[in-house]
Amino acid sequence: MKRITLIVSFFYFCCSALSAQTYLYHLGGELPTNTPRIFAPGVVSKENRSEFGSIFSANGSEFFFAVEVNGKAEIRYSKLDNGSWTTPKIIIGDATYGYNDPMLSPDEKRLYYISDRPKNGEKTDDYDIWYSEKRANDWSEPINAGNMINSSKNEYYISFASDGTMYYSSNKNAKEGNQRDYDIYSSEEKNGIFQKSKRLSGAINTNAYEADVFIAPDKSYIIFCSVRPEGLGRGDLYISHKQENGEWSNAKSLKNPINTEKHELCPWVTNDGKYFLYTSNQDIYWVSTKAFQK
Repeated sequence: MKRITLIVSFFYFCCSALSAQTYLYHLGGELPTNTPRIFAPGVVSKENRSEFGSIFSANGSEFFFAVEVNGKAEIRYSKLDNGSWTTPKIIIGDATYGYNDPMLSPDEKRLYYISDRPKNGEKTDDYDIWYSEKRANDWSEPINAGNMINSSKNEYYISFASDGTMYYSSNKNAKEGNQRDYDIYSSEEKNGIFQKSKRLSGAINTNAYEADVFIAPDKSYIIFCSVRPEGLGRGDLYISHKQENGEWSNAKSLKNPINTEKHELCPWVTNDGKYFLYTSNQDIYWVSTKAFQK
């Protein structure tokens, strides 16, 4: 009898844990399989509105995403509270400058994003990478990520490996007359300071547009948006894997049903590696990572 009780208890624990993990991600709508679904329709993804980068905290109980309102992007937030998700609220935004592409640092003590707000009080037309530090009940005022990352050109989208290395995109080395030539860079973190950025290899970067990068925590693969002649739409998502010799494989398209004739961007994979979130046609979609792992 005792053995049966233990088995039943173990089974109940496993089912409860599974259901809890599923519920953490389940803001609304059916969980996805290999077919992409709109994420949280009517709650996060709404008609006649543009949604961009979206991420969960590591434990799945907090959700951050960006929304464009009157031509300006702002970052919104929802959390799991007593079994229900709170109504998304604005945590970073104002009527003058845009704030987009939210991304948590590996220790989740900082929230990174991009903004065209002035640096050192001087108005500029370019986007820099900024961050806010986590406080008891909110986030600090924006702090510029510094000159090892930012330049006089645009810096877009941020992603972190588990060792703190930042990956991002920039057109800082674009040639005159080809300002759409964005490349992907990485910057190692040492003692809390980002080091000089390095441009990734030609297996990923071309003379076209490469941006919106997601790096796997263990750096085993990288997903990014690119605009290439063979693409299906305005921008497609590509994947490259780290090879045994430490080099990146030649990037390959994620193809249909993920890539379409629309614009796919803002890739991100949940901490447990199960779900892939991205933006398509101005809505957030999600799909099982099995859709591209195969």
